[in-house]
Amino acid sequence: MADQQALDEVVRFTSDLIRIDTTNRGGGDCQERPAAEYAAEQLAGAGLEPMMLERTRGRTNVVARIEGSDPSADALLVHGHLDVVPAEAADWSVHPFSGEIRDGIVWGRGAVDMKNMDAMILSVVRNWARQGLRPRRDLVIAFTADEEASAEDGSGFLADEHPELFEGCTEGISESGAFTFHDGAGRQIYPIAAGERGTGWLKLTARGRAGHGSKVNKENAVTRLAAAVTRIGEHEWPLRLTPTVRAALAELAALYGIETDLHDVDALLEKLGPAAKLVEATVRNSANPTMLEAGYKLNVIPGEAVAYVDGRYLPGGEDEFRATLDRLTGPDVDWEFSHREVALQAPVDSPTYAGMRAAVEEFAPEGHVVPYCMSGGTDAKQFSRLGITGYGFAPLKLPEGFDYQALFHGVDERVPVEALHFGVRVLDRFLRTA
Repeated sequence: MADQQALDEVVRFTSDLIRIDTTNRGGGDCQERPAAEYAAEQLAGAGLEPMMLERTRGRTNVVARIEGSDPSADALLVHGHLDVVPAEAADWSVHPFSGEIRDGIVWGRGAVDMKNMDAMILSVVRNWARQGLRPRRDLVIAFTADEEASAEDGSGFLADEHPELFEGCTEGISESGAFTFHDGAGRQIYPIAAGERGTGWLKLTARGRAGHGSKVNKENAVTRLAAAVTRIGEHEWPLRLTPTVRAALAELAALYGIETDLHDVDALLEKLGPAAKLVEATVRNSANPTMLEAGYKLNVIPGEAVAYVDGRYLPGGEDEFRATLDRLTGPDVDWEFSHREVALQAPVDSPTYAGMRAAVEEFAPEGHVVPYCMSGGTDAKQFSRLGITGYGFAPLKLPEGFDYQALFHGVDERVPVEALHFGVRVLDRFLRTA
């Protein structure tokens, strides 16, 4: 069991890590090294020998291994990223890098994504060192750079250049799972991630005939691009149910006493009420236009126009995604992936999933654990190159009205102290026995 020092440390570690500004603006504009040094120091204090690895100067990753008591068991990867998305201080109630602890809440960028989980991992490992405890399986602890951009300096670099560090790892856990979802009717649901949609960030390029803005021009690149973007934005993607989503719908329907009618999923989602938010973004592929670039002067028709689209596809859905984009862009607009990563799926009938469920239920017996698929992605995509099956499991017990999902990349990101205490207890229970 986690002792009082572990509970105190998880709060302090979360606050300390938030105060280390690791804003990732993309394009290499980030320095994770100070946070990596902090994490490595705490791991060394637990008797471990952390390695610090960089592909690019200052973009630092930390990896350490804990030997388990059962040498025949497969190893488990436990990973968290050190970088965060930008935050505009003027928009926040407190400074986003203050790490302020006020009224039982830790405030700041990274409080839920995901310096809280980083702090939980450090707290659990140090607690074991004090109590002389060991996990059953070997654990590989990894703190990564660059998750909030391409992961090329983080998990991608580790998977491609240092696979030996993850020898024996068959499964992994990281962010976005086992948090309290309140349905507004008194039920507390704990979704554990067992899948991720694939990432298909697209660059669209329309070419045409440059000319004077006052002249007739039927080869206008802006017009061609706008038409393609409109078709993509208005497209209604067909329903596609993966095994993880089917399991989620079945368990949610059973929880609400609703017949599981997968022939009319939209009607089923409507009956689930607020709980539909856990599933609705992952029953289809999606493509949302996000950026436009064209022209340099109002009275000049440019010869080229560019747009960017955030595309996501379900496991098994990439071929359909590509074919649909070919059709929607048409003959006058080319498209390419500016960033692409695979979709993931993990079994919900595995001993590891059962262990996560049991750990949550021990400390939240009133809760209902269900599987779900993430609409976005994590470092698990890169680690899947090594044959590692990824789950989202960063446990937090949250009060009603605390919208966890809205705080991801949101203003006034924060986490309750009691949520961190719950997370340490659940993570300790799961990792010792997994």
